[in-house]
Amino acid sequence: MAGPSLRPHVHWAQRHRELFLRVDLSDVRVRPRHVGTPGGTRLRGVAGSDPRGFVSCQLIRVLPPQNPDITITDNVLHFRAQGHGAKGDNIYEFEIEFLEPVEPKPVCRMTQRQLNITVQKKESNWWERLTKQEKRPLFLAPDFDRWLDESDAEMELKEKEEEKINKMKIESRVPKDPFKHLKKGYLIMYNLVQFLGFSWIFVNMTVRLFILGKDSFYDTFHTISDMMYFCQTLALMEIMNSLIGLVRSPVLPSVMQIFGRNFVLFVILGSLEEMQSKPVVFFIFYFWSITELFRYPYYMLSCIGIEWKPLTWLRYTVWIPLYPLGGLAEAVCIVQSIPIFSETGKFSLGLPNPLNVTIQFPFVLQIYLIALFLGVFVNFRHLYKQRKQHLGPKKRKMK
Repeated sequence: MAGPSLRPHVHWAQRHRELFLRVDLSDVRVRPRHVGTPGGTRLRGVAGSDPRGFVSCQLIRVLPPQNPDITITDNVLHFRAQGHGAKGDNIYEFEIEFLEPVEPKPVCRMTQRQLNITVQKKESNWWERLTKQEKRPLFLAPDFDRWLDESDAEMELKEKEEEKINKMKIESRVPKDPFKHLKKGYLIMYNLVQFLGFSWIFVNMTVRLFILGKDSFYDTFHTISDMMYFCQTLALMEIMNSLIGLVRSPVLPSVMQIFGRNFVLFVILGSLEEMQSKPVVFFIFYFWSITELFRYPYYMLSCIGIEWKPLTWLRYTVWIPLYPLGGLAEAVCIVQSIPIFSETGKFSLGLPNPLNVTIQFPFVLQIYLIALFLGVFVNFRHLYKQRKQHLGPKKRKMK
């Protein structure tokens, strides 16, 4: 005969809607019940299954029980599990008939040292005891770590309800933006158009480079300038987006980058035909376009809540070599343009005064060169902070 079953120590506590059971079993081995679980085999005889009178045998696979096996039937919780308890590594089991009706779907959470079972009450009320029988089973004891009196439990319940109500009030106070979807659609279209424009520039320049080689350097401006004019003019909207709060980007880095590029594009390259055939134009346009190939699709996907990790990495990494190279190419362009502006006197301003002072535009360009490198440093620092924020190690929250 089999000996009496072993019972683990069980601790319980309650709230108005829940019951908590803590079973003191450690190292419970999880064994889900499914087809293909190794088990035993049994022979079952089937009489009269053969016309000659023989008894045929049939092999039946016996699946091992689920571990832990926790069910609720007829308001009785049945527990069976193999683990390490007060009597060593054995199979432990117990039954609890609840005082009042409960939901038949318990939730079990296992740790290395114990099992935590949560049972939902069918009605929200306070029980005077856990079991239907008045005498408490010997294996059952209160869980003083979670124990609350009825008044304390009511206070806890009220606090949770008040917190929920306050949260709903706060959410209701936040004004809903009626133009939210319109703004999102505008940002998606803006980033899409810019992405397509710079993609056209990059592909066109790359194809021409493979076909014409170095000869493509000298007519880059005449081939690409119209699309670059369009994209850089449209980029002025990024400053407006930051000013009116459509995006959370700081205004200063956007102003420095966009006005810096447009100064080179419109004032230097657009006004001097001698500069338009310089090879440096190819490198300026190429570095600008490669950078934007990853920036605009990243922002476009962010508008619809999608983050693609390879694209995020490229957006916050590609600029590291390209941004200084682009700034260097712009500086070379300015240096090459200074003799031309000195010779032509273009954009130089003569002041009507007794000293006959003239503000020479080449001098302005020399001052701008200093501002250019300062701007590169400021934007480089800003982009590095962004990269650290998006790609750096996540700080763990202290519990």
